Amino acid sequence: MTHPSAEQVWEWLDQVPDPEIPVISVVDLGIVRNVQWEDDKLVITVTPTYSGCPATSIINLDIETALRGHGIEKIELKRQLSPAWTTDWLSTKGASKLEKFGIAPPQPAGGPSRCPRCGSPKVEKVSQFGSTPCKAHWRCLECLEPFDYFKCI
Repeated sequence: MTHPSAEQVWEWLDQVPDPEIPVISVVDLGIVRNVQWEDDKLVITVTPTYSGCPATSIINLDIETALRGHGIEKIELKRQLSPAWTTDWLSTKGASKLEKFGIAPPQPAGGPSRCPRCGSPKVEKVSQFGSTPCKAHWRCLECLEPFDYFKCI
C-alpha cells in the first residue's frame, strides 16, 4: 500500500493553525519535530512550547483531525519533551507572520527591537505576563499602541 510522502504530510501540517496564535501553523511554531511512516502508521512527534501548555491536547486533536481529513487512518502522536522547545525553532516565515499580525517575534536580546505596528524602536515593557504564558505585554511610546511580545524560551 502506498501512502503520502513525509513532504506531503509536512505541507498538510503547515495548514494546521496554532490554537492560541492562529496566524501561524504548528509547523511555523516549530513544535512538529518529526513525521515518519512506520509501516502503515503515520507517527508525528510533537514538542509542546512548554510542558504545561494548555493548548497541547487541542493541538494534537487538530493535527489528528487534519490528517484524517486527508485519509490517514492510523496515526500516532508522540509527545517529546526533551530537548525542550525553544523559540529558536520558530520559522522565519512564522516570525514574519507574527509581526504582520501585531505580535513582536522573539529577539535574542530579550525584548522587541521595534513596535510591530509602526516600526518605532521606542518600546517599553508593561508586564512580563501577556495574553498567553509565552507572551509578554509591551507598549509603543510612539504610536502608544499596546502589543504582545513572544518571549524567548
